[in-house]
Amino acid sequence: MRVVLLGAPGAGKGTHCKKIVGRYGLLHLSSGDILRRERAEGSDLGKKAQGYMDAGTLVPDDLIVEMMSKAVKGAPDGGFVLDGFPRTVHQAEALDRSLAKDGSGIDVVVNLQVGDEIVVDRITGRRSCPKCGAVYHVKNMPPKQEGVCDHDGAALVQRPDDTADVVKNRLATYYEQTEPVVEYYKARRDVRDVPADGDADAVAAVLFEELDALR
Repeated sequence: MRVVLLGAPGAGKGTHCKKIVGRYGLLHLSSGDILRRERAEGSDLGKKAQGYMDAGTLVPDDLIVEMMSKAVKGAPDGGFVLDGFPRTVHQAEALDRSLAKDGSGIDVVVNLQVGDEIVVDRITGRRSCPKCGAVYHVKNMPPKQEGVCDHDGAALVQRPDDTADVVKNRLATYYEQTEPVVEYYKARRDVRDVPADGDADAVAAVLFEELDALR
């Protein structure tokens, strides 16, 4: 099963991708994780993408398409779930062309729907461990000791793109460039709209119900 998971920043794409992977055994392909790894490793791609990521704007299509097309081609036969890609109609078109060369395509698109206020609260409260990558939330999922990772005792940090000003910029960018991707897919693919304002487990139950019906 080949799945695209769409939604605004903070809609829960990363959380629900992990749940989908656990339930269906798919490969989780996160554009954000791959980009951050490239940046941490100091690769050419990472250096080019860093300025865009820190400002909360989209990485140019040519960079992200090249990276994600390579990742998709390396996915196992069991399928994959794409998280954070495609983010523009151009990227969606490029992905369709890349998959068509191998005689395949996207099976289903899941669109997580969430309100702007919840997005801002979720993202600005997020903290992560620079050592192990564990993610927390100051209200919804706090560490046992404030500001300290449960796993390795490292001081938690707020990513540069998780501040309030950057989040608002990310939302504006989403509505301008990414929301049209939903309409692109609705004209061509099976798109399932899933309300994602609530508890993660409740959202996952609805999500699984939609995906189970396709198997």
